[in-house]
Amino acid sequence: MGQPSKKFKMRNKIVAGNWKMNTTPAEGVELAIALKALMTEVPSDVELVIAPPFTHLDAVSKAIAGSAIALSSQDCAAETAGAYTGEIAASMITPFGAKYVILGHSERREYYGETSATLNNKMAQVYANGLIPIYCIGEKLDERESGKHFDIVKAQIEEVVYNLTPEQFDAVVIAYEPVWAIGTGKTASADQAQEIHAYIREVLAAKFGDKAAKTPILYGGSCKPSNAQEIFSKADVDGGLIGGAALVAADFVGIAKSF
Repeated sequence: MGQPSKKFKMRNKIVAGNWKMNTTPAEGVELAIALKALMTEVPSDVELVIAPPFTHLDAVSKAIAGSAIALSSQDCAAETAGAYTGEIAASMITPFGAKYVILGHSERREYYGETSATLNNKMAQVYANGLIPIYCIGEKLDERESGKHFDIVKAQIEEVVYNLTPEQFDAVVIAYEPVWAIGTGKTASADQAQEIHAYIREVLAAKFGDKAAKTPILYGGSCKPSNAQEIFSKADVDGGLIGGAALVAADFVGIAKSF
């Protein structure tokens, strides 16, 4: 399973930083300013994306103005508007100049019980508001050890991505998270990343044909400057969805320079 494809020349290279529930607004602005100052070191064909907490979107958007850094939300609501205390609608995100929304992150699935049904609704909200989804998939440790990892990622794609129109699919970004190697003491090798990324592309191609060759697939494991070059050299790895290292400007830019 998962035969490598040739690196598609027009496939976007993306390094996205998910800040999660970290930084105060002032710290977020400081980090954004530091990243902006380092943008001259980022290759011109690599898109740098940052996803601060909702509370920071306005201030961070202003801090990165005039740079090539793209802004993302970490999530959005499945509803358009209404009595949903604490939720943030996609329409509330677009005014800040956001380009992307992260959907289906493993933490959202695990801690908040997000299902494919929920994510289909969120996908609809994202596209309705002119945003681009970074759709996360991945298997847990017991699923990997029982050999179900291919089945899990296939189901996560078929139940959500297969519902997109061909035009919507043109804009989607996939992020593979080896949940089994996050906080478990296990490590995922670059070859394991390539194997599952190539398989993901095969599953996408089964529905969308040649369009799958253009779909960016990001690696969402423990990526840092010391291992990014090896991981990014793989044919079907088009960048990373970065956690902890995204909170240090030099490390995050170091990862982007690893292509």
